[in-house]
Amino acid sequence: MDLKEQIIWLFILALPIACVAWTVTHEEIFREPREYCGKWSKDSKTIFKRKFFYVLTCEYCFSFYVTALFLFITRYKLLFSDWRGYLISSLSLICIANAYMSAFFRLRIGIKKEGVEAKLDEKELNDKLNEN
Repeated sequence: MDLKEQIIWLFILALPIACVAWTVTHEEIFREPREYCGKWSKDSKTIFKRKFFYVLTCEYCFSFYVTALFLFITRYKLLFSDWRGYLISSLSLICIANAYMSAFFRLRIGIKKEGVEAKLDEKELNDKLNEN
């Protein structure tokens, strides 16, 4: 695979990694397991258990595991064809996936903010109409 194809794969492969990591660590469908892991990450007596369960609640940390899974499945390597290619590709994929998740988070916050502002404007308008 030439460098151009590797770069294209980098940005495409980071999308499902970001999707899986975000969904598991933020979306409602995984709320119960996430709350369970959050409890254990705070209440466990051993540092190993606390860190293990914390990884399942943090999108950045969890993206390492998702990336490892995707590298195992796809055998994607960046720049080198040996173990160095896996190392560079894993760190690059994690970086791009987390950039995608940050952009998605900002987009969601912007949409929620616009929704709240629209509701406030509607309420003010209704209050003015009711006064008249």
